[in-house]
Amino acid sequence: MAIKINIYNQKAEAVGEMELAGKVFGVPANKNLVHQVVVAQMANNRQVLAHTKDRSEVRGGGKKPWRQKGTGRARAGSSRSPIWKGGGVTFGPLKDRNFSKKINKKMRKKAVLMALSDKVAGGNLLILDKLEMDAYKTKVFNKMLGGLEKVLNKNSKPKSDSKKSGEKIKEGKNKQVKRNVLIINDKKDEKIKYSGRNLVGTEIINLENINIVDLLKYKDLILTVAGVKKLEEIYK
Repeated sequence: MAIKINIYNQKAEAVGEMELAGKVFGVPANKNLVHQVVVAQMANNRQVLAHTKDRSEVRGGGKKPWRQKGTGRARAGSSRSPIWKGGGVTFGPLKDRNFSKKINKKMRKKAVLMALSDKVAGGNLLILDKLEMDAYKTKVFNKMLGGLEKVLNKNSKPKSDSKKSGEKIKEGKNKQVKRNVLIINDKKDEKIKYSGRNLVGTEIINLENINIVDLLKYKDLILTVAGVKKLEEIYK
């Protein structure tokens, strides 16, 4: 079943409509699957930095501190024993720990489709006819993004579980909603990348780097028409 959605230009003006493939943007959610894929991705990206040296890795300690018998002291074979000051560490964290988790490609793709479908269902997806910049201008990019955010805030639907039935959400007149938007560009563009990378609450990635963690981390998603077509070719 195709899903109709408006197309906007960089001035936040509606310029047409397009149909989204239901097999890509209309997949029902499975929280258990999404959770499993998120945990696997975060575990695979985890860096193991903490490392303590055991007695074999600590430098020195090759000479026997004193003879085995006749001194009245406890026998000792090395000054790098864990019970000695300056010795090794017993049961400390090691750099060879492995936190990686295996996840099937089909499961990973399915989770990405569920996240994309959730953006469409919640009105948090905005389609641009094209995304391009004439120069490296953060100010111009920020102004363009501000106009697109107004459209997203207008189209977004409140979560059914975010408030009780019949309860109104109280918002101040001057309350500002923090920016939380993910932009997925269909091609590498240095001007887009460097114009928006310093904006707080904004993340810009290329289409080949799409992942479940970024899709869930950011509330709003901006895609281009070319990006949507490529996604449908890859996942359909």
